[in-house]
Amino acid sequence: MESLLYLSVRDVASLDLPMREVIATVETVFREKGEGRLEMPPKPGIHPAPDAFIHAMPAYLSALRAAGMKWVSGYPGNPKQGLPYISGLLVLNDAGTGLPICVMDATWITAKRTGAATAVAAKYLARSESEVLGVLGCGVQGRSHLEALAEAFSLRRLVAYDPDREALHRYAAQARERFALEVIEAQTPRQAVSGCDLVITAGPILRTPHATIRADWLDEGAFAGAVDFDSYWHADAFEQIDVFCCDDRPQLEYYRSLGYFRSIPTVDADLGELVAGSATGRRTRSERTMACLLGLAAEDVAVGTLVHARATAAGIGTRLPL
Repeated sequence: MESLLYLSVRDVASLDLPMREVIATVETVFREKGEGRLEMPPKPGIHPAPDAFIHAMPAYLSALRAAGMKWVSGYPGNPKQGLPYISGLLVLNDAGTGLPICVMDATWITAKRTGAATAVAAKYLARSESEVLGVLGCGVQGRSHLEALAEAFSLRRLVAYDPDREALHRYAAQARERFALEVIEAQTPRQAVSGCDLVITAGPILRTPHATIRADWLDEGAFAGAVDFDSYWHADAFEQIDVFCCDDRPQLEYYRSLGYFRSIPTVDADLGELVAGSATGRRTRSERTMACLLGLAAEDVAVGTLVHARATAAGIGTRLPL
């Protein structure tokens, strides 16, 4: 009888894949994309509640013989109920037969691959000597991005902001213990932007941006990663961005058609083009650069394929009959 492997969130996390491997895998994904070797339609979705989404994200990577789909939801009100903002499942299929071979929780993968993608973007868009990181939003993505950027850069200082002061205190304590950084708990959002080499906005994704970050907050020469779409950024701050990168133009345009991204700059390149060398990232030390990465199914499928291989080799997970 045919069977598939089920991996719970605990199973996936227990593999403890190093962030450097996730970053390398995600960079491979973008190289394949830039060279036209993956199939990935823009993700369709449903929106059962205000500012909430449930998306279907399919992809096929021929280089990895990896095929699958992530079914992922984001509900901003969940944390108040003790539930995660982002949750989902990843289904992998055998590329030769189409049969499902694995179903796994996608929470860990979503967190790690998102931070890894920003680290890849920063490799091409940030100054290599960047050492001060500002993070606005101290939840799962705030932690994932700190981990990824600490792997990619020699960080010295972290300036963190969150309107939830308890979340900020926990985040700061964890960052001090794990990364041995100087950590400043910002009293205002601007403190986590001005004076930073790298700035990550990781709040909830909102159809109507609160647009907190204004012109001249982001220093010349700094890099920004907008994890929350355009929620944190005011139009006049976008006007000062010299190089604007996304992860997929069709996907960005799809979301623009839904009402997001009304004030973003013209897209200079997508990340696949940067990694493949067909487009240029940072050109001068003084340019303000930004990556607005929406999250690609191919990242999930590639990292999920790596997780599946490691779990199979380690004998982790539960076999379920088809």
